[in-house]
Amino acid sequence: MFWLYAALMHLLSVLALPLLWLHPKLRGGFRERLGRHAPGWPGAGERPVVWFHGASAGDVLAQKSVIAEVKAAHPELFVLQSCITGSGHDLARGIPGVDGVTYAPLDLPWAVSRVVRAARPRVLVLEYAELWPALIRGVKRAGGRVVLGNGRIHPRRVWRYRLLYRLIGNPLRWLDRLCMREPEEAERALGLGADPSRVVVTGNTKYDAFGAAHNGGEEKSPLVLRAALGWPAHAPALVFGSTHAGEEGPLLDVFVTLRRKHPELRLLLAPRYPERSREVLHLCRKRNLAAAPRSRCPTDAPVVVLDSVGELRAFYRVASAVVVGGSFVRRGGQNILEPAACRKPVLFGPDVENFADAARRLVGRGGIQVADFERLQVVLDQLLAQPAEMVRLGELAFEVVAGVKGASRREADLILEELARTGVA
Repeated sequence: MFWLYAALMHLLSVLALPLLWLHPKLRGGFRERLGRHAPGWPGAGERPVVWFHGASAGDVLAQKSVIAEVKAAHPELFVLQSCITGSGHDLARGIPGVDGVTYAPLDLPWAVSRVVRAARPRVLVLEYAELWPALIRGVKRAGGRVVLGNGRIHPRRVWRYRLLYRLIGNPLRWLDRLCMREPEEAERALGLGADPSRVVVTGNTKYDAFGAAHNGGEEKSPLVLRAALGWPAHAPALVFGSTHAGEEGPLLDVFVTLRRKHPELRLLLAPRYPERSREVLHLCRKRNLAAAPRSRCPTDAPVVVLDSVGELRAFYRVASAVVVGGSFVRRGGQNILEPAACRKPVLFGPDVENFADAARRLVGRGGIQVADFERLQVVLDQLLAQPAEMVRLGELAFEVVAGVKGASRREADLILEELARTGVA
């Protein structure tokens, strides 16, 4: 039934191409999305290629530590990184060990075929739930192996997968390895028809990516970062990270209330999508809050709105406490491991389905889950009155991240096993 999927994708692509051209997040790399590969790739017969694919910047970061492990074992490999969003593409260009970066082709057989012929990947590593049927089939038909890394089957979408797979075929059965984050994820994959002999629970590589990055090797100290923003060296500061529409307004209201009691308080607000920074600045003006974009710092404004890509992890280090967005609206939460790895107390709302395992580990050990914005205000007020307690909670959060490493090595070992099956010793 793959022909049905291919036909539908061709129809949808004809309708969607104008939208892709107009969409600010997807416009970049238009030719590459049609299968025209970027310059700088190896030609036929040169270095063996391992192709890593992730949808967005978060996926690219999760693959970073796996790439390091694979490259350490085989420095001669050419690592190709593909992604869908512009922020992921920009981030991938700076990751050590990545030799080529491209936008992922549309999941059309002819577009995929162009990229596969150009790259000739020995192994394709798909992140999270990026199960693109045409891409998987294209690599398999060319003799490559396909691995699912950091695998997750969303519990709310199991019924959708089951229905879709009946119509187009089951891509889980085409995979050579499924590296799942948790036993529950593995059970869902098996329930959807994955081969039990190919399913392995390896853990969450994001613990490795964010733990290793904050183990004392940062280039800029918190004092330097504060100076870059124009903030006093020791003023209390909050970071609201990876926020979504519907969250910034209430979060700013919380900040306004807190500042009446803590007049020196500063705020860095980082929308999940930096292109929304103007919208967030407008919300600040509506509340008579002096605010400036990061690109115009240093500033004496008490609020800075992050309008850049790739800096949030560093700026978590200037915070007294961090609130992670995507958790007060139905988005499943954003990454609560990053600030924990920075030794910061982490606060988040009720919806953290995408990071359920991390939330279970952190709550009571440096992580605080609150029911709503009102409760968030109360807890932040209490924490700001106890600087030593914030330091203690931050250390507890860091210990959680430091204690659960190793998933990247386990996943990399399985990738290398598949690589060996293609003739790379």
